[in-house]
Amino acid sequence: MGYLVAAILLNVLISSLFKLFPVYRINAFQAVVVNYLVCVVTGCIFIGHIPVSAGTLHAPWLGWSVVMGVMFIAIFTLLAVSIRADGITTTTIANKLSLVIPAVFSVVLYKEQVGMGKIAGILLALPAIFLSTRVQGEGAKPQNLWLPVLVFAGGGLLDTCLKYVQVTYLTLPADQAPYAIFCFAGAGGIGLVIITVLVLLRKAVVHVPSLVAGAIIGIPNYFSIYYIIRMLNSGLMQSSAVIPVFNISVVVVSSVTAIVVFREQVNRWRIFGLLLSVCAILLIAFGDK
Repeated sequence: MGYLVAAILLNVLISSLFKLFPVYRINAFQAVVVNYLVCVVTGCIFIGHIPVSAGTLHAPWLGWSVVMGVMFIAIFTLLAVSIRADGITTTTIANKLSLVIPAVFSVVLYKEQVGMGKIAGILLALPAIFLSTRVQGEGAKPQNLWLPVLVFAGGGLLDTCLKYVQVTYLTLPADQAPYAIFCFAGAGGIGLVIITVLVLLRKAVVHVPSLVAGAIIGIPNYFSIYYIIRMLNSGLMQSSAVIPVFNISVVVVSSVTAIVVFREQVNRWRIFGLLLSVCAILLIAFGDK
């Protein structure tokens, strides 16, 4: 349970910090790339050494860490494009509704038992997330429907891959921290190349406040991924339950934080969505017991 709570709080902290980016005119891409590089340093300090050895270079999960590094940077870029084109509300809803994908894959791949309580909870989560994350003034239809669809598919695929790698290759705690480091190294390396090319082509300039912002986010971001892996490996509940519970909980706590700290508008539909979210969490976690 501790890993689940830690992962939720760290994700809410990161999303709250992202909300401050427009206020300080932070270049989100530069900040995220630096964040990945700081994640690598944080991970190395956490485990007490740089995990590059003959063993890790031949580890069966190494290829997956590269794939997921590419996915990290690709999905972030996709999120940024979708937010610009269709707004943060539409993008957030599409991203969080992707919890359905890993839940379905967990049932198909791992033959997990799914009762009516869990099914009802997952179905209830869809309107709950929609209502919880909607902000008044962003009710227009998406200008590019394919962008939210890609966000939905990408987010679900990322969670599914993370669960697959955890089940297949990361059953030992000794592999979990190095795996996270290599994922971030791949994402940071790709991002660094992109920024370097843009600067050389004079399409961008290095923005020091953005680098500082990325460094601040890097430490909690490393531990957010690390604790998600530990959470999936903890046996707290089936993955068809734990991933939806995690995603819905992040939505609930993020929404409450946005209302209390950032003074976002609240109406009866948003409150109703939060109440539905709590019901969905209880049904998914305990509905089959």
